[in-house]
Amino acid sequence: MKVFNGKNIYETIEEMADPSHTALILWDLQNGLVNNIYNKEEFVENIKNLIKAARSHNMKIIYTKITPLPFEYMPSTSIYFLMKLLHIDDPSKLPVFMKPGSPEAEIYAEFKPEQNDFVLNKNTASIFIGTNVNNMLKAAHIETLLFTGIATEIGVESSVRDSVSLGYYTVVISDACSSANKEGHEAALKSMSSVAVISDTNIITSFLKK
Repeated sequence: MKVFNGKNIYETIEEMADPSHTALILWDLQNGLVNNIYNKEEFVENIKNLIKAARSHNMKIIYTKITPLPFEYMPSTSIYFLMKLLHIDDPSKLPVFMKPGSPEAEIYAEFKPEQNDFVLNKNTASIFIGTNVNNMLKAAHIETLLFTGIATEIGVESSVRDSVSLGYYTVVISDACSSANKEGHEAALKSMSSVAVISDTNIITSFLKK
């Protein structure tokens, strides 16, 4: 670490991801998404290991949940995207995607939040848009965000780019992110490598075990 103009400049992943100033972001780990990714077995194991390591150091953990707006309050662009995603050409026939209370909307059982974890209901593809997360993180003196979850090329990448713009050290845990689209996942990791630190579960958990 170096000090420059009164600021701590972290240079290693161990310094960046010090639990005292780091939060683990678990993006949209809901049944409807986890059950459709291309590498479910590996992904589930990696997320479980990261959660365990983070909790052992009292690291802040934030879960996000897709929580859709009613159609009358949903932007037309969101309706268009949902039609494409679900291959439906008549918007009046759209189901409520990730309907609150439905089995698909619940967080995957093996990742169940605990009392001190924070569960964020949100309705955009960025953790910062339409939420109070930035103020929360600043109040908790968080400097680094570790990003995991689904889908890499949608909400994870959107949040990562916003995180960088807001001045957080931003780390993407590559094997703890996933998608139903393997090619999209891999392309997003390559793209994010130009703005964020790309790491993996073994690297993060190995120094958290020390």
